[in-house]
Amino acid sequence: MIRSKWLWAALFIIPAVELFAFIYVAEAVGAPKTLLLMLFTSGLGMLMMRFEGKKVLQDSKLQMQEGKVPGRTMLDGLCIFFGGLLLILPGFITDIVGFSLVFPLTRPLYRAVLLKWIEKKMKNGSITYYRR
Repeated sequence: MIRSKWLWAALFIIPAVELFAFIYVAEAVGAPKTLLLMLFTSGLGMLMMRFEGKKVLQDSKLQMQEGKVPGRTMLDGLCIFFGGLLLILPGFITDIVGFSLVFPLTRPLYRAVLLKWIEKKMKNGSITYYRR
């Protein structure tokens, strides 16, 4: 029940914030330049996502060949995936968050939050893991 409330709130709040940001930028630089800027940021973000995704995939393959569990790189892959999803959505706020998820220097901040969330879910039993 709580999850659905957050989902409904996000479905209304995010587009409203994006619309206000679009109007603000359009008033500052003009509507055609704003549309070009949105297309440029989305294209640049998609290129970054492809490059970083390939790098994370190579790192995880190397770690698995060495017999290690690619835990950190798996979290990096999740961050890149969700960052890519946000970059696909039109808007400036989602692009900023998406870039910060894809960019390697800011990704550790999200990775730390994601790791704490996973640990919390494992402790309360929401996520079950098995050891061999």
